[in-house]
Amino acid sequence: MARQRLGQHFLADAGWREEIARAIRVSQQSIAPATSGDSAEFCWIEIGAGHGEMTEHLASTGVPVYAIELDPRLAATLKRLAKRFPNLEIVSADILETEVGKIAGGRRARIYGNLPYYITSPILHRLFASAAIIDEIHIVIQHEVALRLVAQPGTRDYGYLSVLTQYFSRPELVLEIPRGAFQPPPEVGSALVTLRFPGERAKLPQINEASLLEFVKVCFSQKRKTLVNNLKSRLKPELVRENLAKLNLRPDARAEQLSVANLAAILQRLESRPRD
Repeated sequence: MARQRLGQHFLADAGWREEIARAIRVSQQSIAPATSGDSAEFCWIEIGAGHGEMTEHLASTGVPVYAIELDPRLAATLKRLAKRFPNLEIVSADILETEVGKIAGGRRARIYGNLPYYITSPILHRLFASAAIIDEIHIVIQHEVALRLVAQPGTRDYGYLSVLTQYFSRPELVLEIPRGAFQPPPEVGSALVTLRFPGERAKLPQINEASLLEFVKVCFSQKRKTLVNNLKSRLKPELVRENLAKLNLRPDARAEQLSVANLAAILQRLESRPRD
């Protein structure tokens, strides 16, 4: 039985499990499946393994698999599955309190997760903290959130979460998954999104990461307001307009119209200005 407080919606449809397995290259029918020879190079980390709906697909590759499950009842069930797969280890833990690097143990990481929809953003923040060791993230999430991750500047769904995701990775909406694929069915549609690393971060080696993300958060603090208005508590409006002009950007530009590279360039100009 699913626990509502944990946001549990199990991927009950075998057909959709196979579709996802093919998309993330862990199906026995995949064109280029992972092999046991890869085991020294990377591992799979699964978030919210549930009853093992996708765990068996991951473990069948022969690659080390660390299946994270918070619910102790489900973790106990998964330990029975681990007896069949010596490469599978069950981790009874909360992903929001878990360090991916420690679990990976020096390997590169590929991550799969059917995420609780109400904590998708905190989980992404947690994973991005380990971006240096992650090659790919494949997550089943609310369709509306998936659209935000892949949104481009100037579109309705583009916002802080879009910039954060695209700074660290290259997101792609791979599959739209119907409510009926889950038990119990969620109230909204779902999607599989793949995040490939690195993202724009690799093109911005000189930028201070913490400063950029804090700056972006302020720029999007009131999405419909101009950059000048959102920054006026920190910077003089004329200074912001001047630097926008030097980058050939409109003086009334809003954050939702600007790419990750645009926002980084604005911050770099503002930080390099002579101090009064």
